[in-house]
Amino acid sequence: MRTSTKIILVITIALFVANIFLTGSLISAIVPTGSGFEFNFTPLAWVSLTLQILFSIFSTILFFRFLKTQRLSNMIFFSIAPLTLVYGAFMVYIVSVKDMTNLTAQSVRATLNISTADDAYNHLLWAGLATLIFLVAVFVIVLFACRPLSKVENITEKLGDGRTKFDNFKVGGGKQFQEIENSLNKINYSFKEKENKIRQTNLEAQKFIPKQFFKFLGKNSISELELGNQVKKNATTLFCDLKSATNISRSLSLEENFNYINSYLKVVAPLIRKFDGFIDKYLGDGVLSVFSKPQNAIECAHAILRAIDVKNKSQKELPNIDARISINTGEIIFGIVGDEERKSPTIISDVVNLASKMEEINLYIGTKLLISKTTLNELPQNFEFDYRYTGALSLEDGTQIPLFESLNYYSKTKREKLKKLKNKFESGVRAYNERNYAEAKEIFEYVLHYVPDDKPSYVYFNKASEKLKEVA
Repeated sequence: MRTSTKIILVITIALFVANIFLTGSLISAIVPTGSGFEFNFTPLAWVSLTLQILFSIFSTILFFRFLKTQRLSNMIFFSIAPLTLVYGAFMVYIVSVKDMTNLTAQSVRATLNISTADDAYNHLLWAGLATLIFLVAVFVIVLFACRPLSKVENITEKLGDGRTKFDNFKVGGGKQFQEIENSLNKINYSFKEKENKIRQTNLEAQKFIPKQFFKFLGKNSISELELGNQVKKNATTLFCDLKSATNISRSLSLEENFNYINSYLKVVAPLIRKFDGFIDKYLGDGVLSVFSKPQNAIECAHAILRAIDVKNKSQKELPNIDARISINTGEIIFGIVGDEERKSPTIISDVVNLASKMEEINLYIGTKLLISKTTLNELPQNFEFDYRYTGALSLEDGTQIPLFESLNYYSKTKREKLKKLKNKFESGVRAYNERNYAEAKEIFEYVLHYVPDDKPSYVYFNKASEKLKEVA
């Protein structure tokens, strides 16, 4: 029993004892006259009335606290039983008062306007009114007692749908509902724990399986991935490699080589995620990543090249990093391969092979960022950047894949020069491809006159010179 309940109980008992001695004063103050009642309250009668009111208030509080300790069935019984007794007593009295002859009965009849005539039925009207009040009171009691049931229903519906609540559920009601409330909150807590574990598992899984991969497969978590899951989608691949990384790594110890590779990955990986891409494979000193939008891949490539330049300037303990990037777009199959003991997500497509072949050309002609024609065709019209045609990749089946170099990586001054010489450079590439080596040499010599450090022009100039020597 709570301390407050004990205090209220003591006060109620004290009021009850006081009322035993003072109730006579209150009764004597109410005088029946046959035509009604007169009230002759003395100071002692007023005190008795006050104590009666206080006793009613405190006993009602105790009664409600008693009800809260009961189960629902007992609560309804103990709520309605006293009311039923009062209602029954009133009904017996109101029906019998018509035939009573004492002075009090006469005063009650006068107050309630009940006639003693045989054809008068106004006492039945009072009985009907009392019945109506009784039914309303019973309805309110049952409604109040069963109100927590609707909350329980709402909570169980949420839990059944997997919807949890950060705070505890509140049911209210008696002791039985408090037990139900505790049980529901335990279930809620278990659900939240399970959700947290699943969320944590997914976060850990995303370190190995990116969340974008789940989106491509239409899955929400690692538990939904099944062997053989696959989907074909149009996507853009970005292949990033370190120029001369193998030669550099030979001069480093194992620990230094590990730090060297990680210093590169720590620059590249966050930028790929920032532009809504994901890394499909770490290829030693290279990264193969996938983007759903080609413009994101191009913006990411520019950001990677700029970030690596910044890191090279700030990094002294390790060799500088020289990254080269190739971007291609096409149909890719995203799927789960392996066996039941070990499943692995991967992408399968000729697009990936083309990206690696583009990387060889990237390295050969000295460009930083090569983009295929298919990628340019997929770009939205409002996406603008500067680029130039650098040649075509010949496939085994004779297909030619035009390649373009992004000029946005270069400094503003150099970029403006290359933009002005774009048409000249591209005409030199076409002349070389058509085996007009003398014309190509002349054109690239012209470009190098204005931009001496343009490596693609330098490579084409030398190749054209070699071809002319072979012919001679």
